[in-house]
Amino acid sequence: MNDQLNRKTVQANTYPIRILQFGEGNFLRAFADWMVHEMNQKANFEAGVAVVQPIDRGLIDMLNGQDGLYTLYLNGIKNGRAQSKHQVIDCIQKGIDPYANYSEYLEEATNPELRFVFSNTTEAGISYNPDDKFGDAPPSSFPGKLTVFLHHRFLHFKGTPDNKGLIIIPCELIDRNGDNLKKIILQYAQNWNLGADFIAWINKENIFCNTLVDRIVPGYPKAKMDAITKELGYHDNLVVEGEMFHLWVIEGPESVKREFPAQTAGLNVIFTDNMKPYRTRKVRILNGAHTSLVPVGYLFGIDKVRESIEDKTVGRFLKDAIFGEICPTLELPTDELHAFANDVLDRFRNPYLEHALISISLNSISKYKTRVLPSVLGYIQKEQKLPKRLLFSLAALIVFYKGDRNGETIPLNDSQEFLDFFAKQWASNANNLQVLTHEVLSKEDFWGLDLTKYEGLEAEVLYNLQQITTHGMKTALDKFLDSNFNTQENDN
Repeated sequence: MNDQLNRKTVQANTYPIRILQFGEGNFLRAFADWMVHEMNQKANFEAGVAVVQPIDRGLIDMLNGQDGLYTLYLNGIKNGRAQSKHQVIDCIQKGIDPYANYSEYLEEATNPELRFVFSNTTEAGISYNPDDKFGDAPPSSFPGKLTVFLHHRFLHFKGTPDNKGLIIIPCELIDRNGDNLKKIILQYAQNWNLGADFIAWINKENIFCNTLVDRIVPGYPKAKMDAITKELGYHDNLVVEGEMFHLWVIEGPESVKREFPAQTAGLNVIFTDNMKPYRTRKVRILNGAHTSLVPVGYLFGIDKVRESIEDKTVGRFLKDAIFGEICPTLELPTDELHAFANDVLDRFRNPYLEHALISISLNSISKYKTRVLPSVLGYIQKEQKLPKRLLFSLAALIVFYKGDRNGETIPLNDSQEFLDFFAKQWASNANNLQVLTHEVLSKEDFWGLDLTKYEGLEAEVLYNLQQITTHGMKTALDKFLDSNFNTQENDN
């Protein structure tokens, strides 16, 4: 019988706790903790992690039962071929449940070696809760817990030479996450009357970084656990899977780069004083490619992202849309953009991850507005011509919202406002596509502007819509590519 994974089962390192981490879920363990493990191995970081359970239920007991150890599988395409590797991550030294042991949580604030705070408490985690009180044990919100922790640390080290401030690196998927977290902490400090000295200490001695994180983490591979246990030779209740690609953009002062040796360890971590171009790059290329692909690939008869990329016709369409119409609108150097785009295509080809197009289609109208439309307008402004592939995708999206694929009902998933509008348009104007196209493109509530005002855009979308509805996606896409792009562009 296989033993349970713990520090008696396998050889593992012990490190001083230098990182307090709010969140014990799959993403942080497959992303941030893996990076700490790599820096410990390759850059002498010598950093252990104390993990705080951010809500009143979680995995802390299970994590402590395995002495903080877990197995990470990284799967993906590297150097042109599919690969899978696994390793035991040993940087987590202990887990803390502040609901069960609040004093242990506060005691960690007095640790002189503590330097960093990580967090991933969902997008809703960085929010202000007016019901939180300073005397709660603990406050319910993550910012409330962190405020109490920082205040305890401030009082403990008050008057010491270095004042023991922390570098706070949140991973929540909201724009300017560090700025928002700091703002809420200062709001608690003010409302709880924690004093001007504490507020000054927060501002002067602590660094709040804004970040962008990127790694697909499917999580616990339940369906494969029998085979995994046999392969490993031990039981691990916290196995986690992730893709090989990773990116962490950290916006902060140069001192953070010096203290956090990610690049020395060969990690794809970018330190910058302006993360906006990197956020835009991700939204436009990765997310924009997904959104552009969905209606084209799905109406073509394909159900998965990987199958779409591997299809000669659909794959060519998407690749040329990325390199030919999205990348030229972005501010970063071309070689950086193309390297990122090629990584994106490899991620889409990952045989270990099966992403259904229909699941990505959630809220496609809003996604097109935020992820693709900026590239459309940027291309028109910069190139003084229409981005034909991105507009073909827009025409396909309008047909997609008809809700039919060769007689099969498409399970559309969007706000009722969008669904009702398209149902009405297709019921009223299916035989008058010129009117339908005008009604959709002029809907400022959807797009934030009237798209019919751009010369030639309405005619381009109408023509493609006619082709798709008349001949079907396969014929329409073949004809579109042959008539507009006789030679392969952007051979990357």
